[in-house]
Amino acid sequence: MTFEALTEIIVATCPNAEGKVAPQARLVPDVCADSLDTVELAMALEDKTGVNVPDDLMATFRTVSDLHEYLNEHGA
Repeated sequence: MTFEALTEIIVATCPNAEGKVAPQARLVPDVCADSLDTVELAMALEDKTGVNVPDDLMATFRTVSDLHEYLNEHGA
């Protein structure tokens, strides 16, 4: 998955993400406002990529880069 594709999904899912998505941006609070946003993001990523992103695992990702790396390692 390209970083640009991930950015599109994040911006479409997290209303406060516009202009804030960067590799070192923190998922919470920089990109997603709270844990509910991250759950919605995990569901959107699963729908778009087919990669399972469990909620408890999603909570361990600190930066957008961490999430991007996970998705690429799992075939997104």
